[in-house]
Amino acid sequence: MGTWTWPAVIAVLFGSLLFVGLLMPLVVWQSRRYGRLSTRRTIGAAAVAVYGVALAAYTLLPVPSGDLAAWCAVHGVAGMQTHLFQFVADIRRETAGLGLRGTLLHAATLQVVFNVVLFVPWGVLWRRFLGRGVATATLSGLLVSLVIETTQYTGIFGLIGCAYRVADVDDLLANTVGALLGAVIAPAVLHWMPQSRDLARERGVPRPVTLRRRWGSMLLDAFAYLALGAVGAIAWRTAAYAQGDERVVTAWGEWLAGSAVPFVLVFVLPVLGSGASLGQRALWLAPVHAGVRPSFGRRAVRALVPGALWGACSALASLPDDAAVPHWLLTVPFGAAASLLALVAVVAVVATPDRRGLSGAVAGVAFTDVRSLPSR
Repeated sequence: MGTWTWPAVIAVLFGSLLFVGLLMPLVVWQSRRYGRLSTRRTIGAAAVAVYGVALAAYTLLPVPSGDLAAWCAVHGVAGMQTHLFQFVADIRRETAGLGLRGTLLHAATLQVVFNVVLFVPWGVLWRRFLGRGVATATLSGLLVSLVIETTQYTGIFGLIGCAYRVADVDDLLANTVGALLGAVIAPAVLHWMPQSRDLARERGVPRPVTLRRRWGSMLLDAFAYLALGAVGAIAWRTAAYAQGDERVVTAWGEWLAGSAVPFVLVFVLPVLGSGASLGQRALWLAPVHAGVRPSFGRRAVRALVPGALWGACSALASLPDDAAVPHWLLTVPFGAAASLLALVAVVAVVATPDRRGLSGAVAGVAFTDVRSLPSR
């Protein structure tokens, strides 16, 4: 794989993974900020993730590894290039005797062009996706390029022990020009991208309860439970190891922090309020009975079926190995039950009137956009 292509592959692969990892928080942000989801803004966010990884891959990778002292002794870069427009003399020297086509296609020329092109998306995204001006797009491109060149010159701020790439003032100039060009052409390139401020003006407009919103709220509930569980488990394990706790205490404490506590936060506490789950709140959904907030009993049933049951099965399936019963007796049946409940919940939204789903059908409640309620 060539020098120019492998960073692009890394950008697409890891940029896509980054976007997927941030998708649920992005959905919540868009819903609360704009009052709805914007497909085109989501595409823009994916472009930002891929471009951000590409920028790092092309400017900072590969990073030396292994015996860094030995690597620096052989490959370390001495000093930095501080002569402005040195690239002009370099191109003249490298392309001496070549025709116009040979000069344009020479690596010395292409390197300068690439440094300009690399920052064109920065200016485009800064102006149209973030909604900023040409001046701030150009200045931000300059600052980011300065950080990149400093990182190269200092060997990732001393971690490597030497400069592993040439820090070049001409690169700084080319990157800044690229950001400026991107900002200038942004209205033509991303004319289809809605602006954040325009979408935010319609934040308070009630919208239909669609299949996408109902399924999205389920995904957000599952994401909240799993994310809180991961954070809790990591926090407990870190604290337990720091204090030298025994393994059995760590295992049960980790289960409590990573399963039991998230279960209470995600599936139990919402019953005390409007009865809407965290995912439903994020997407402006609220359960109603006869047009008003359901009774405590109906809210409890709505939370139990199937959300709390799914969370309980997931928590029981993850009990520590030293539980009173063999681990597989918990993992297999409760894991299967959790999967079955998730499938039934997804299908029930399609099969029930008004997209109320299994929870709404069992509890006798429907779902409405909270912005349409009289209390608002």
